[in-house]
Amino acid sequence: MIRLGETRLGLDEVVAVARDGAGVEIAKSAYERMRQSRAAVDRFVSENRVVYGVTTGFGELKDKRISADDTRQLQVNLLRSHSAGVGPSAPRDVVRAMLLLRAASLTAGRSGVRPEVVDMLLAMLERGVTPIVPLQGSVGASGDLAPLAHLACVLIGEGEAFLGDQRMPAGLALRGAHLQPLTLEAKEGLALINGTQFSTALAALACADAERLWEAAVAAAALSTDVLLGSFQPAREDVMQLRPYAGALEAAKRLRAFSRGSALVESHKDCGRVQDAYSLRCAPVVLGASWDAILHVEGQLEIELNAVNDNPLIFPDSDEAVSAGLFHAQPVALAADYLKIAVAEIASISERRIDRLVDSRVSELPAVLATQPGLESGYMIAQYTAASLVSENKTLAHPASVDSIPTGAGIEDHVSMAPIAGRHVRQIVENSARVVAMELLCACRGLEFRRPLQAGHGNEMLYGAIRRVAPAPDGDRPLSGPCESVAKWVLSRAPLTLAEEVLDA
Repeated sequence: MIRLGETRLGLDEVVAVARDGAGVEIAKSAYERMRQSRAAVDRFVSENRVVYGVTTGFGELKDKRISADDTRQLQVNLLRSHSAGVGPSAPRDVVRAMLLLRAASLTAGRSGVRPEVVDMLLAMLERGVTPIVPLQGSVGASGDLAPLAHLACVLIGEGEAFLGDQRMPAGLALRGAHLQPLTLEAKEGLALINGTQFSTALAALACADAERLWEAAVAAAALSTDVLLGSFQPAREDVMQLRPYAGALEAAKRLRAFSRGSALVESHKDCGRVQDAYSLRCAPVVLGASWDAILHVEGQLEIELNAVNDNPLIFPDSDEAVSAGLFHAQPVALAADYLKIAVAEIASISERRIDRLVDSRVSELPAVLATQPGLESGYMIAQYTAASLVSENKTLAHPASVDSIPTGAGIEDHVSMAPIAGRHVRQIVENSARVVAMELLCACRGLEFRRPLQAGHGNEMLYGAIRRVAPAPDGDRPLSGPCESVAKWVLSRAPLTLAEEVLDA
């Protein structure tokens, strides 16, 4: 059980709630913080203080005063007017992560909402009410306004949502989940949409997937190196300690473990080859650099997962409402852009190994890994597909965070474009998982042509895992289905479990 207000959220907790349905509750201390924060907002309204978004309009309308009698209507109007998202809907896991992260931010007691608002967010998670949130329309400053407005509208019974797997009007979804729409009080609509939760949900889930992808990519590199009769000497510990980047040391340790006991390595120890191509020889360095980047991004995102990013901020002890800029998603944007580059490089070097596996001039395997080259085209197009995905990644890896288009009549004159970085990194991770899947399919096929020689014990375990997902072919066959099946394996927990078994062996 994740207890908001006590549990520090990390990627594992986000994945557990967003994808695995883990339970969430609120700590007693968080309830008390929210009550104190709410009492301060009620005082501001009763005293008719000038507080942004409470007794004023929003954005460029910040100087328009709102009467106490209209504060409820102001919040409803805010959600309706800001529900301007367009395009396809966000994946279910992203929206569930948004619900969790918005609830977590509100429990800090700096947003002035009643505990009932957070209770409603968690009840929707528990009972399978998932708002329909369009993917496009946020610039990642003043919060992810449009996506969060679509999410928040469901709390008042407007918009659309899934109840389980059925899409329906939000009111029906709430009724089916035995929930009553909320009537929002002053500040609560604003508190629901001023945040980075859309950008952060995209980036956090992509980062969690990138960690799984990395484990699979290192394993694929080990198997390909074994099958291509490459050398594991560059991964020696004494070699890597001369340039001891943490990620490179981790990658090299896995390469050595997967290749341990390889008859293939023994078979060519006196072959006379001086050096391998960079995609083999530099694998621990390249993949290690990506791992260091992934861990850096995780650290940045963990700050955001546990942060308050509302505006204005409520300080009950000093009886203040402070306008600030914690909603600006630049830290998330830069982290997501860095993650894009790191993951794109994993796919890039993987594609180069695929090319070597299917090229008989360098692999000394049958051309295109076909049993009857010419009559069969084997795995020729696996490299074409990988090249296509890697090229697409290059376009998507262009940093979104370097762009800014002012909004809000020049008040919001610098924005982060973090949602674009988040959407792109998710696509790059999915593309890269398919590239690594193609490498695994090619490497497994290449190993079959090396029989009766055995690869390293870990590589044989990897071979068995992949063949359970995608059985060995009998002649030509479509590669699309096997690639998708293996890509799902790549993004599952299985690569980490396998790596742990190999390292412990």
